[in-house]
Amino acid sequence: MNIRLLLFQFIIIPIFIFVFPIYFAMSANLDTGAHVEIKKFKFVPQEITIKAGTTIRWTNKEKRQYHSVWFEKLGEPEPEYFFPDEFFERKFTKTGSFPYRCGPHPEMTGVVHVK
Repeated sequence: MNIRLLLFQFIIIPIFIFVFPIYFAMSANLDTGAHVEIKKFKFVPQEITIKAGTTIRWTNKEKRQYHSVWFEKLGEPEPEYFFPDEFFERKFTKTGSFPYRCGPHPEMTGVVHVK
């Protein structure tokens, strides 16, 4: 059997069938979210406007401090704290303005506007 045919059947075709769809699915999901960083005891940006269906990722960029993202006014319990280089995510499906704060640091506040 021809080596080129074997190469094509067992290497090239599987790459197109299995690797490329996974790669494109993953790269498509990377751009659908929004990001908020936590640094120097602030949410940056403090206010963010997104479309319904968007997921926001809050990333803790502090060196030693833990934080939370608590939507207290919605009547929700405070979520678990997350530590430096960890993150918290939330998907917003309804329109409106959603204020939040850091549980252990109530002076840290932010607002998510969903259109």
